[in-house]
Amino acid sequence: MRAVRGVLAGDPPPDPRRFALLDLGFRPFYLLAGAYAALAVPLWALVYAGAVGPANPLWHAHEMLYGYTFAVIAGFLFTAVRNWTGRATPRGRALGAIVALWIAGRVVAPLSLPTAALFDLLFAAALAWGIGRPLVASGHRRNYFLIPLVLALGGAGALLRARPAATLAIGLDLVLLLMAVMAGRVVPVFTNNAVAGANARRVPALERAALGSALGLAALDALALAGSPAPGAAAALALFGAAAHGVRLALWAPLAARGRPILWILHLSYAWIVVHLALRGLAGFGLARPELATHALAVGAIGGLTLGMMTRTARGHTARELRASPPEVAAYALVQLAAAVRVLLPLAAPQAYPGAVLASALLWTAAFTLFTIVFLPILTRPRLDGAPG
Repeated sequence: MRAVRGVLAGDPPPDPRRFALLDLGFRPFYLLAGAYAALAVPLWALVYAGAVGPANPLWHAHEMLYGYTFAVIAGFLFTAVRNWTGRATPRGRALGAIVALWIAGRVVAPLSLPTAALFDLLFAAALAWGIGRPLVASGHRRNYFLIPLVLALGGAGALLRARPAATLAIGLDLVLLLMAVMAGRVVPVFTNNAVAGANARRVPALERAALGSALGLAALDALALAGSPAPGAAAALALFGAAAHGVRLALWAPLAARGRPILWILHLSYAWIVVHLALRGLAGFGLARPELATHALAVGAIGGLTLGMMTRTARGHTARELRASPPEVAAYALVQLAAAVRVLLPLAAPQAYPGAVLASALLWTAAFTLFTIVFLPILTRPRLDGAPG
């Protein structure tokens, strides 16, 4: 029997009003991530400004990593692993149970970060199980590394109370490594597919250097957690990494993407990895503020790359055109402005730091509010072509 638009001929047409939030992992986690990013950052801004409660920078850092970022990672991996392996990842009740673990961590985080970290560890274990079964069953060895990486990210959160700065650094290192690997796989391909003659390419030796620098920084931060810091080596490696990632990005033909917002957001956001590594290296030699390096990664790279990938994959997996709508383009611009205000303005005018924090929070909030509004109906309704997922 012939299939027509994802439905067998003669079958009743799919109900476009059906609630589809638990059909595939990207749906609940992208929606929750967007909504949480739009709510948690303005709350932090109020705390930072002294309008609400005592300031707790650790809560803000933990929730942006284990609340927002980990949710996006889960949504992306559950969806990507199904595509890579052709095997099912959690959906329906199983997916709902994993979502509940993430929500539990967010609910208890304002009251007890150690308890939230326990839920995050359980969430990491559930995510590792959800992607590990299809990867192992299909023999997809290329991506086996994702299983220990996810577990390591959850384990770093569990150590948060003992050594908060070091464990957060390791968590960010792991996210940086994951972004660098995935961006290298997709950004050049997306660029060549979208722009005739772009000639985006990867050079094996440069790939090893760029990814090796990210892995090396994670190893050095792990040594620091164990009581053997090597700040000079970490600073030098970060500067080397900035150069390697900068050349890597240049080979991906970023200028060819300038007329395609759904593509340029990925290139421009990856550039913030270069800024992060350069600032981290300078900070290690006492020439820059460490928090500016952190926010170049957190706002510019993580915020921008996740926003770009969420819009792209959500459109692709709901059978929509891979073209950003005007509100999505506005969200891309707002998150990039948030990064520039948070990082570059204090570099140029250190006395503007408090105002830069609040202005950046406002821009970030606007970006993710737009994302949530636009994608709420997209993520909760079935695919346009009636196919599963």
